[in-house]
Amino acid sequence: MGPKSDTSSDATVDGGSPGALVVRAALPEDAGAVDAFVLSAEHGTFFHLTGWTRAVVEEFGHRDRSLVALRGDDVVGVLPLTECAGLLGGRALISNAYAVYGGPAAVDREVELALVRAAEELAVSEQVGRLELRCQRDIDVGFERLDLHATFIRELPGSPDEVLKRMPKKARADARKARQQHGLTLREGRWYVGDLVRLFHENKQTLGSPALPATFFARLLAIFPERATIHLTKLGDEPVMAVMSFLFRDQVLAYYSGSAAHADRRCKASAFTYMALQEWSVAAGYRVFDFGRSRKESGAFAFKARQGFEPAELYYQIRRVRDQALPSLNPSNPKTLILQRTWRSLPAGLATRLSGRASRYLP
Repeated sequence: MGPKSDTSSDATVDGGSPGALVVRAALPEDAGAVDAFVLSAEHGTFFHLTGWTRAVVEEFGHRDRSLVALRGDDVVGVLPLTECAGLLGGRALISNAYAVYGGPAAVDREVELALVRAAEELAVSEQVGRLELRCQRDIDVGFERLDLHATFIRELPGSPDEVLKRMPKKARADARKARQQHGLTLREGRWYVGDLVRLFHENKQTLGSPALPATFFARLLAIFPERATIHLTKLGDEPVMAVMSFLFRDQVLAYYSGSAAHADRRCKASAFTYMALQEWSVAAGYRVFDFGRSRKESGAFAFKARQGFEPAELYYQIRRVRDQALPSLNPSNPKTLILQRTWRSLPAGLATRLSGRASRYLP
């Protein structure tokens, strides 16, 4: 591990004895050891990797406040943490920003709690608005719950042929029709990033939400040359859907996507794409398919359930420091409707230009 920074404060949990548990700010030179730990940790995710936080910090100008737990020279826990600026001047500590998963990944409960308490102390000392931990499981640390989302994860079958067979009847019929009658094809290539960005921006404006800047997608591809890929679905020569996936251990996480207008009505693009992406995942040797997070009662939630995936609760934990209320800037809040209508009405070029600025405040 690297030397301690003059600006980092250490928290020693068991009195400074040999092998004492120490929690401190993660340093750039810790990256290799942290990533090695994440790749082996039971509760590690793609968003615990240091590259994700680095991409966010470099792209949006936020601050890396990640924590690492050590026993001697051994990493025994990590908490990716990003300090994000708010639109009206406030700040939040989020684990992890622009990610669906986060929170502590640790070897045991003692380390887990030590990381959370260190983050809480940091949030209070810095007087941020809130500390937000986007956990996949209930870590039970006494914080408030933000109960808006579920995730969809399941094991892949043993062969690509079994993907279609195990889909529910209606979803299976849609996917088969897309392949046999419409002739959709799936292709893989990082060079399809331009198609992904274009379709992603079109979808976001239709939904009335700012999109992420094109440079962020390029940055992720550069930081994760072996862990990020793009698939493109074509109807003849026309791109109708694109997905950026992240590859983590034995998992494929289908994360960012975009589709052409009315592509599902025209040719069942989504049903085909996610079926074919699962087939690709099996053929490539992956064992788990992560369909990602969706807001409860949303169209995306219903679609994933129709594909045969079971929702699993997400246990987002909030520790309010200065904030008077839980975060509410989401489509479930009626007060955001006017913002959505305004964004939909913008010329496409203007919406694209403004997205880069607006997305900084939507971590």
